[in-house]
Amino acid sequence: MGLEQYLKARIGKKKKRRRGPAAGGKTCGRGTKGQKARKSGHVRPGFEGGQTPIYRRLPKRGFTSHTKKEIRLINLETLEKDKEIFDGQVLDFTQGKKTTKILGQGILRKKLIVQASAFSRTAREKIEKAGGKIKLI
Repeated sequence: MGLEQYLKARIGKKKKRRRGPAAGGKTCGRGTKGQKARKSGHVRPGFEGGQTPIYRRLPKRGFTSHTKKEIRLINLETLEKDKEIFDGQVLDFTQGKKTTKILGQGILRKKLIVQASAFSRTAREKIEKAGGKIKLI
């Protein structure tokens, strides 16, 4: 058993080389005629042979803003549960790229000094009630 026969048996059909009639067929697996049969017959994705493509036939829907800001939301309960945050600590959430808003869900017993871009009304009340301070940046 030769190498070529072994490879055919192992892998299956041999790939067409597209080098003319001697290398695997007259049209080399491209079919006959048409744009895709030519040597420079590559068409871009979405091309429909001159017919108006689907992305132009259908109407545009909605609006996507390219300037949409991502806001990171942090609840007071996560600050309370975190073991690395202790009483009297200064928490600065203004260093990251995302704007940070502190929300007032949960109970806060730690006396913290919190710096952030925004606070909800309940978060302000709960931080001040626990003896902490707020710094808006």
